Amino acid sequence: MSYSEKVMEHFSNPRNMGEIEDASGVGTVGNAQCGDIMRVYLDIDEDGIVRDVKFKTFGCAAAVATSSMATELVKGKSIRDALQVTNKAVCEALDGLPPVKVHCSLLAEEAIHAALWDYAEKNGITIEGLEKPKSDIHEGEEEEDY
Repeated sequence: MSYSEKVMEHFSNPRNMGEIEDASGVGTVGNAQCGDIMRVYLDIDEDGIVRDVKFKTFGCAAAVATSSMATELVKGKSIRDALQVTNKAVCEALDGLPPVKVHCSLLAEEAIHAALWDYAEKNGITIEGLEKPKSDIHEGEEEEDY
């Protein structure tokens, strides 16, 4: 299995790794089948802009790389734009992932959604288009080929 240069770059030098104390929203998702766990911390300002974002991931190279890229894609964005960051966008930004690793990008998308959900709940707001996140992503659900 070979990874793109971008995947290896984000795995070797992950962006935004760490945690944010008193984060506006925190989302944790995992995949019980492969053991990957991803936690995303969002710092959202009063204008609804993602000021800062950090992640902690326990998983393979693809899991770390997709978390890193996903955080880069939502940083500085509005809540609405952050919600539009899909696993497909993460895959494309990394110049693709091996088919058996596409589920990692799904984890990244769900972790962001989970953190946005947490933010919405803490603030008593509804984010249009945001569904309650799953805490466990099952393999086999991502039949699409990128």
